[in-house]
Amino acid sequence: MIKNILVSQPRPLSDHNPYSDMEARFGVSFDFCQLIHVEGLDAHEFRQQRINPLDYTAVLLNSRLGVDHYFRLCEEMRLQVPESMHYYCISEAVANYLQKYIQYRKRRVFFSEHNNFEDLLPTMNRRPAEKYLMVMSDVHNDTAINMFARHNITVKPAVMYRTVATQWPADKPFEYDMLVLFTPTGVASVRKNFPDWKQGKTLIACFGQNTVAAAEEEGLRVDIKAPTPGVPSITIAIEQYLEQHLS
Repeated sequence: MIKNILVSQPRPLSDHNPYSDMEARFGVSFDFCQLIHVEGLDAHEFRQQRINPLDYTAVLLNSRLGVDHYFRLCEEMRLQVPESMHYYCISEAVANYLQKYIQYRKRRVFFSEHNNFEDLLPTMNRRPAEKYLMVMSDVHNDTAINMFARHNITVKPAVMYRTVATQWPADKPFEYDMLVLFTPTGVASVRKNFPDWKQGKTLIACFGQNTVAAAEEEGLRVDIKAPTPGVPSITIAIEQYLEQHLS
């Protein structure tokens, strides 16, 4: 019987969401608790990479977190970001977020219309003298870096924050019929918090190939996977599973 399901993400802000719909339809209960959180590198840790952000004329930003930690570290290192700095953002939302730190109209800000850095290649190619710094987490892949290299654009990766396991509350039982995991770090958090935990009949749903691979490497059985052809989201995958087994 499937009753209690842990979703390792924050609770949706709206009461009208796929999880609440499934609760009403199937009589299950979703509990939302993050298994991971982000910590910024301090100035001492960052300096070990031997990177001076002011040696670069442009910053590549793929998230609001990246924006926050770039300006936080510059402040901690007492670096004054010049007015001439260029910002290349993966989306308009990230570009707009820059207004928290800069006078948007006074800077040079570029963003992708389709949430990928490849859109920015024509703009970058028109600036061959630009020197690029890319803000990254410790957990990342090099897809974008490799794409730029194929187009003869040198981009320096700079790790400015990391994803770490969140300690599970000591007074909160870890008793669920299904775990919904979204990142390899989330899988690692389960093992770190509960090293003796046995999966048994507990179902595991994973979003993303890397998460699936991390779970299987830990010897866990992945019962629900997304995305797959025709199933773009983990909520649809869970709904289909519940419909098959509880209807």
